[in-house]
Amino acid sequence: VCLTGCSRDVTVHVNQICHQKGVKFFTGDVFGYHGYMFADLGEHEFVEEKPKVAKASAGVEDGPEAKRAKLDSSETTMVKK
Repeated sequence: VCLTGCSRDVTVHVNQICHQKGVKFFTGDVFGYHGYMFADLGEHEFVEEKPKVAKASAGVEDGPEAKRAKLDSSETTMVKK
């Protein structure tokens, strides 16, 4: 639902109904140079792409470099949030 130009009471009431029904809600208005935008997307899931962390090899000698995890920018993994 996209709502513009309504009073605050109407906007809050419509948002509450949309939130209860799981409907995404957008509202906004402009007042000269000033304006606002509000979005209630409810609960949603998204996927974020992150670089894979390379683990140190077992054959590498012990030391600070061997223990430090390294990022491999060529490989990525998708993380659901």
